[in-house]
Amino acid sequence: MFVQNTMTSWRRTLIVAIIGILFLAAIIKYSKACNEAICASVVSKCMLTQSCKCDLVTCTCCKECFSCLSYLYDECCSCVDLCPKPNITDNPLSKKSHVEDFTDPMPGLFQALTAEPDPHERWLTFTFPVDFDMSLFTPKHENKYTMKTSNEEVHPLKPNVMTVNCTVAFMAQCNSWNKCRASCQSMGASSYRWFHDGCCECIGDTCINYGINESRCIHCPIDKEEDDLKDQYDDYGQDEDDLTEDDID
Repeated sequence: MFVQNTMTSWRRTLIVAIIGILFLAAIIKYSKACNEAICASVVSKCMLTQSCKCDLVTCTCCKECFSCLSYLYDECCSCVDLCPKPNITDNPLSKKSHVEDFTDPMPGLFQALTAEPDPHERWLTFTFPVDFDMSLFTPKHENKYTMKTSNEEVHPLKPNVMTVNCTVAFMAQCNSWNKCRASCQSMGASSYRWFHDGCCECIGDTCINYGINESRCIHCPIDKEEDDLKDQYDDYGQDEDDLTEDDID
């Protein structure tokens, strides 16, 4: 009897361990293939409405899912396993970034500059929905009435969540850390994210978690076939930034 109970307990432990490993693998796979910053809001909505509940074999929901994901379909279809997974960059510097807030942002200026594509192609803008949990900002036991603009939407299935549009601008060319900070501040951004490969992201005031945690500058980083190992791991423009800081001191 003791041996039988031991075997049963061992089997249960093994099953739990296998389930845990599979669950962890699924999470890792999802995090590598799906950009949560851009897709979290719209994917959550489509999953709640079951608009993307099918697979590529039958594809019975593909049309409905395409409509639900809307203009973010190309960006987010891999999150619901309805298209091939995107390529993941191997550049280690593209995965490291520095973020900082500005004390005196100018949201009106930033919105004006990013409302239309830049005619000189100095930056590329991305706009995507983000969810704010309004219960975190509303005092308890207090009735509060608010006005919402056309860019704000209260989700019918999540009454405490308000969806707003986040806009970020990726500079086309590589920038040093100081140049990125200065450029984003001059555009009226609320914060910025500088990637160690030289890519610079200016972030609007309605974004959370500092925009997109992914290097997306068109002409950056600059690919060089004969870089040595040291150059591959040096931050872009670090000599320029070091010189500027020495001059300031």
